[in-house]
Amino acid sequence: MGSDVDGEVLDAALKGYTLRITGGNDKQGFTMKQGILVNGRVRILMKGRTTLYRPRRTGERKRKSVRGCICGPDLSVISLRVLEKGEGEVAGLTDAQRPRRLGPKRAAHIIQAFALRKGKDDVRKYAVRREIKRDDKTYFKSTKIQRLVTEKRLRRMIVNKRVKKERWTKSKEAHVAYEKLLSKYLKEKKAADKSVKKAAETTTAVKTPAAPVKEAKKAAPAAPAKAPKKK
Repeated sequence: MGSDVDGEVLDAALKGYTLRITGGNDKQGFTMKQGILVNGRVRILMKGRTTLYRPRRTGERKRKSVRGCICGPDLSVISLRVLEKGEGEVAGLTDAQRPRRLGPKRAAHIIQAFALRKGKDDVRKYAVRREIKRDDKTYFKSTKIQRLVTEKRLRRMIVNKRVKKERWTKSKEAHVAYEKLLSKYLKEKKAADKSVKKAAETTTAVKTPAAPVKEAKKAAPAAPAKAPKKK
């Protein structure tokens, strides 16, 4: 798979053609898989989303039979792509013009396909349109262009940018107001603690002078006993 071959090897009518092998099936219908360098069929353990396997659950693994990517006599179908056209025409392939039914859908791909000037040419005029006939009426259908920058989209981007900036400003103002309120609360709490401490110190200073007086009374000498009265 992936190698280029001369068309004359397959048929004399393909003289001058250069073909590329893109895939194929064996006689039992098993598809060729790129990366398996075997000229035959093997069973490999597959995991994750890949060619020829789609897991139904997260982390699921499954062993499946696949055909190797090397061509052999057991193949019944070989898929080819024309890279270079030869002298003659191939019936049903190169002798008739078949217009493209569906064109590119993304705006960047349309610009690339038709070599348009970005921001100057209208991409909507170059979208591939197909004709649909129903009874006596004719309709035209085109793809919905993705990632198309229109006036509506530009207005929405401007509004979103303004809303985001206003939200950021509002959040910043709220943070500044909260910091001021917190600073005011801490100052008031500090002043209240100072006043309570000062009041406690004043109360202690008023009560302390009474203690020495009591001690002086205790330490004073006892008064002399009165002499008994004479009869």
